[in-house]
Order: sequence, then C-alpha cells, then structure tokens
Amino acid sequence: MTQRLPTALTPLDAALRLLLEGVEPVEPIDVSLEDSVGGVAAAVIVEAPHPAFNVAVFDGWALRARDIVGASSYSPLPLPAPPVWVEAGDRVPGDCDCVLDADLVDETGPIFQVLAESFPGLGIRRAGDDIAAGCSIVAPGTRVNAFNMLVARAAGFDRIPVRSPRVGVIDVPSADRNTASSQFMLKFAQAAGAQAVGLQAKGRDAASISAALEGDAYDLLITVGGTGMGRTDTTIAALAERGARLIHGLAVQPGRTAAVGKIGRVPIIAAPGAPEQALAACLMLLQPALDRFTARSPRREMVRPLARKISSSIGVAEIVLLETLDETWMPIAAGQLSLGAIAGADAWLAVPGDSEGYAAGTTVGGLSLRDMM
Repeated sequence: MTQRLPTALTPLDAALRLLLEGVEPVEPIDVSLEDSVGGVAAAVIVEAPHPAFNVAVFDGWALRARDIVGASSYSPLPLPAPPVWVEAGDRVPGDCDCVLDADLVDETGPIFQVLAESFPGLGIRRAGDDIAAGCSIVAPGTRVNAFNMLVARAAGFDRIPVRSPRVGVIDVPSADRNTASSQFMLKFAQAAGAQAVGLQAKGRDAASISAALEGDAYDLLITVGGTGMGRTDTTIAALAERGARLIHGLAVQPGRTAAVGKIGRVPIIAAPGAPEQALAACLMLLQPALDRFTARSPRREMVRPLARKISSSIGVAEIVLLETLDETWMPIAAGQLSLGAIAGADAWLAVPGDSEGYAAGTTVGGLSLRDMM
C-alpha cells in the first residue's frame, strides 16, 4: 500500500513535543579520558585541592622572605644555614614561603649569600591555587575537549563521567545502495556524544524494516529512507506495524516527509533518505533529542546582521544556510539546500513557521555547523 502524507502537515514544535515526551538525561558512565573527548560531561568534581600542598613553580632555592629583607648584589646577605634546593613541582618546605632563582644565591664553599630580596609567594604555587576542593573541572553539559583532558589528567583523573545515549541508525536500502545519508546521521550522533551504531534493514519492504527495529537495545532509534510516497516507500507502514505512535508529515523544509514517534518509550525519528533532508532531520529533530539525552547546555548562537533578506513561506519552518561575510551572515540557501550550499555553509538557522522571513540588516542568531562533527 502506498504511503500518503496527511492533508495538514504537523508544526515542528508539535512534532518535537511528541518526540521528547518523557525523555530524560541518561545516566552518566565513566570512560577513559581519551574516549571522553567529544562527549558531553556530567559533573567532574575535584574532591581534594590541587596542588595538595605548596609547590615550586621553577627550580631554585626555597627561603623565607622575611629572612632576606635588604639583600642585594651590592650588599649580599649571608645565610646562617644552607637553603633548600627545590625543583619545579617539588613540595616547598613548610617554613619557606618563596623560591629564588639559582643565580640569586651565591654559594662559595659552605657559605651561602643571597643577592636579592623576595616576597611571600614568589615562585610558589600554593595549595589549591590550581583547583579548589569541590570545584568542577569540566562544566556539566559541555563537550569534553583536549583542554579539559589536559586539566583532568593534571588533576589526577584518568576517567570522567559522560552522558552517552545508545542510538541505532537503521539504513533502509535504496535502489542505488547509496548510504551517504545514513552514514552522515550515524557520524552526527557519534559526534554529539552518543553510542551510535549503524544497522541495515535487509530489504525495503515493511517486514524487513520492522525486523530491524530492536527498540529495547537503544534509547533512540533512527530510520533513514523510505518515508516518502513512492511505491517502494514502506518505512511508515513498518513503524505502524510495530505499534508506533507517529506523526508523519512535518511542516519543515526540507524534510516534510519525515516522521517522529514512539515505540513504547523509545523515541523514533524516521528521516528521508535524500542528503539535504537527512541534514534537516539532524538539525531540527536529532540534535534536540540528543541534547535532551545528554543534558547538554544550550548552544550558543552567533549573532550578526543579515547581508540580505530571507524570504520564507508562512506555515513551514525553513532551514537557512549561512555563510560568513565580513561581520554579517549571508544567506546562501533557504528551504532547498544544494550539496554545494551545504559544503560552503558556516552556520544555520530555522525560520519559524509563523514568520515570512527577515529583512536585510536584521540581527539573527546562527548556530555553527563547523563544530558539530
């Protein structure tokens, strides 16, 4: 039976309400620092101050500042006892509060003379100066990067907690066996911190697609392809056979043949197979779902004026691709997204369905496409 779209398309916000209904952040899991990069951090709390005691910042002589007041190269100050030599990272003796460079202490036989004054704290990193006890070294809800890994390792961590939902991406085979869209959605989910695996329906028929829908193993399921109205498009029928609560036909452009729903408590995104429509499903549907599962902090928009106007159709949320032009956003595609525009875009925004677009010079917020993958 041929799939048909409903007469009235469902607004994006209504589709997201069904998709995200009951979705909560997944429990954190501990992973190695190497595996954490790119993941979304849970709280990483330092229990003890770092460093745990005063340490030397550089190699030199540990002294007490009040004992060497008045010392200079013109008036060297003899010391009653040899000072303690420390190297960078060494613990500073408890009665010392500064470290002098090696060339500021003259050693002649058993006699040590100081050639300069100092002050408390010079050359010393005090206990807790790097990180105070109880502080988080990675902000919860942010993606872990190499800087976070540096700090975590220096603070003594070899594993940190991240939130990583389990995602299954099911490729519905097409006649030309082009898997570009399903591979893109798989990599998009992995880049967002998900434990995403690629799956393959054995055929394009409803029975084969239904057999690939193993919802119990995943927090989120994605199908790619077969959502249109062609004679071989059966994904929506397969989802219905599995008892999914579905909204098919979204007021979004591109991607109006996409669907969202639930099989039990597992959210389902049924994405069209065309590359630009799969991209739209990632930006408008998959990204909000993964952000909810990972408790990701709100994404930062880059606010700039438009170099030219954006025209949009009332009743449909349209994706607009943006290119940086000096200090402005230049719209390079709206609704219809060519591969060339996708390749050249720096950011994107969605024009809401109740808007006709924006005039040139209007300040708008774009979301980066460059730091997603």
